[in-house]
Amino acid sequence: DNQDPHPRWADAVAESGRSDMSVHEQFAEDLALYALGALEGGERASIEKHLEECASCRRELEQLSGDAALLALTTSGPRPPARAKSRLMDAIASESKLQTARPRLQWWTALGWLTAAVMVVFAIGFWRQNKHLSSTVGQLSGMLERQRADYEKVRRVADVLNARDATPYLVLPVSVKTLPPSGKAIYSRERNGLVFVASNLGPLPSGKAYELWLVPKQGAPIPAGVFKPDVHGGAVMLNPPLPVGVEAKAFAITIEPEQGSTTPTPPIIMMGAGG
Repeated sequence: DNQDPHPRWADAVAESGRSDMSVHEQFAEDLALYALGALEGGERASIEKHLEECASCRRELEQLSGDAALLALTTSGPRPPARAKSRLMDAIASESKLQTARPRLQWWTALGWLTAAVMVVFAIGFWRQNKHLSSTVGQLSGMLERQRADYEKVRRVADVLNARDATPYLVLPVSVKTLPPSGKAIYSRERNGLVFVASNLGPLPSGKAYELWLVPKQGAPIPAGVFKPDVHGGAVMLNPPLPVGVEAKAFAITIEPEQGSTTPTPPIIMMGAGG
């Protein structure tokens, strides 16, 4: 009887051989990728460790390396295993997609930063221009308001001088001196306006001022404003606040505290009636 006395042992050996061949075939397929430099990381380390232990794979790698060199000079060569070819093509496709995507990402990123930078520059320029325009508008508005105020003063003076009932009052000193002071008041009851001009007025004591009085035809004198002359003795008052509709008989001047008085303090130093 030629039957194997240990059939189970024979089966185990055969199975072990098939397992070793399966592992060897796996590394043999990866050898083509390794020879082309297409393996990285753990796969590369794993096959290099296997090559240290497997003389058969080292011989096959030498043959594949020679075929790779020959492939550079010819259009034909050994056909790599199907699995190796598939993995190589996947690796090439992945690398191609990565290289294609990277420039696109960098281009869009650069465009975004450039757009943001341009917007910042325009925003700063617009802010500066707006600030400058606001300052200019403020200055022009102030000038316009001052011109309007000046125009209103001139218009009021012109209204008083051209009023139908504008009456001049020559205000002269009660006691004549070497250089007599003089004053002229033009008053309009209709326009409720008064223009007063004086000259040759003498200097005042500290804390004192001249005060002009409207003397009505009936009633007590009405304060018409305080003033101080300039170094030449001149003074001007334009449209001081007065009661409406008062009929004037005369105008007079006294020396009062610089804040003014409600009733004249004697003596009256200048006085003039209308005419």
